[in-house]
Amino acid sequence: MKQLMLGNAAAARGLFEAGCEIVSSYPGTPSTEITEEAAKFKEIYCEWAPNEKVALETAFGASLAGKRAFCGMKHVGLNVAADPLFTVAYTGVNAGLVIGVADDPGMHSSQNEQDSRHHAIASKIPMIEPSDSEEAKEFAKIAFEISEKFDTPVLYKMCTRVAHSQSIVETAERVVQPVKEYKKDPSKYVMAPANAIRRHPVVEQRLKDIEAWSETSGINRVEMGGTEIGIITSSTCYQYAKEVFGDSVSILKLGMVNPLPKNMILDFASKVKELYVIEELDPIIENYCKSFGLNVHGKDILPICGEFSQNLIAKAFGKDVPESKKIDDVIPVRPPVMCAGCPHRGLFYALSKQKITVIGDIGCYTLGSASPLNAIDVVLCMGASVSGIHGYNKALGKDAETKAVAVIGDSTFMHSGMTGLATIAYNQSNSTVIIVDNSITGMTGHQQNPTTGKNLYGEPAGRVNLEALVKAMGINRVAVVDPYNIAECEKVIKEELAAEEPSVIISRRPCALLKEVKPLPALKVNADKCKSCKMCMKIGCPAISMKNNKAVIDGTLCVGCGVCTQMCKFGALED
Repeated sequence: MKQLMLGNAAAARGLFEAGCEIVSSYPGTPSTEITEEAAKFKEIYCEWAPNEKVALETAFGASLAGKRAFCGMKHVGLNVAADPLFTVAYTGVNAGLVIGVADDPGMHSSQNEQDSRHHAIASKIPMIEPSDSEEAKEFAKIAFEISEKFDTPVLYKMCTRVAHSQSIVETAERVVQPVKEYKKDPSKYVMAPANAIRRHPVVEQRLKDIEAWSETSGINRVEMGGTEIGIITSSTCYQYAKEVFGDSVSILKLGMVNPLPKNMILDFASKVKELYVIEELDPIIENYCKSFGLNVHGKDILPICGEFSQNLIAKAFGKDVPESKKIDDVIPVRPPVMCAGCPHRGLFYALSKQKITVIGDIGCYTLGSASPLNAIDVVLCMGASVSGIHGYNKALGKDAETKAVAVIGDSTFMHSGMTGLATIAYNQSNSTVIIVDNSITGMTGHQQNPTTGKNLYGEPAGRVNLEALVKAMGINRVAVVDPYNIAECEKVIKEELAAEEPSVIISRRPCALLKEVKPLPALKVNADKCKSCKMCMKIGCPAISMKNNKAVIDGTLCVGCGVCTQMCKFGALED
């Protein structure tokens, strides 16, 4: 049956049809929906892991037990999983093991433009890359076949445009896979040096075997057209090239991007006058072609940064770019902001008033760095706020300890903040860590995590008690505040900064967008009392604006949180 299907949904469909039974992932845009869609199939057990390393190790364990397994993550998540990734290349697998990674050219929701192909090359693991939803489904099935045929994990690379666009998919029935018997084999699975050194040649030979297979397997294909120009490409760049050039050029469309098919490339190059590589981000294919003497163009005409488009490619090749209608009016900038009623807003306002250094972390609360709050100074990666505040305070000592805090979300704390807190407790830096607990993983669209008491399916699950956890880690001072109460937040922040020992503040209130959180009646502005002081604007609530020099509240956005009422000295904001 043919269906219009999102790329991520198609990938999940491919897992289903391939007989995958275990999925463990950590949510990360643009990969999240693969796992959410896979969970809709009762035949597949799905879960959210605390982080990507755990997800990969869980999937490896399932593969070891003899069942096809998948783990999913975004590109920066693969960094977290890199430790097991590089070694599982040596151990190989039992049943098929597929590692999904979604890159984000253009940084739609990411802190960098990392090219995951580098991980495939460095870890010596094959990587395949679909270009549309149909391929997303089929390549998921092929990935398992490659994994079992060559005894290897397989990296399955998506990107934002493939993951979040839709195209026609032809569905098929699920093929149930027999459980592969686990056979004890320490020389294969125990990666002590004596065993690992013997596995390395196996890995190198395996890459050669996979390359030879890819030359004739059909996963890479040549589409001959005009021979003046030959283009080597993959993923969405293939779609853009086809739209720009049609059949006027010849295209080598790569489905496997590691290892690359040398003989196929050489043969293709011999049939065209000029050779081009169209690839987003780093010149990996281009440099590979140059390594064996091909004269090829790529980054000399195409950018190394950002996401490509049809028009970008057309312009680079000197072709006419379709006319578009230009809007002369200045369109106002609409930067992302915390939602109306966001529980983080009051806390960040309290922090902004303290005039202190705030080391932030990855989550929707990163928006605390934006105007008008301007409350976060630094954001690096998941968990770095906690480790970072430790290093910051160790470097500056008492000069910093009373003037700096770390802020981290509940999910991010479970992901990689715990080890940072352990080093604070163990090495006794006088550091204050604020865990902003909104009872959900907010940034990626409301996924559960180990602190929520629910699993991926919304069913009751083991719940980590944050207060008990941080105390067990050696933190004696633990305070819980309501972020809607600005005065309370200010008081506790000052107290904990003044304390001469490590401390944790838990700012706890559920996300205002959770289904179980019922909004209060919207507030109203008493125009007679409003003095146009604009104090209410300092919290950056999207429900509040100024009109005719008076504050106005949008009743369709306001959830009645009452944070703004604490800003107004004139009582103009009323229930």
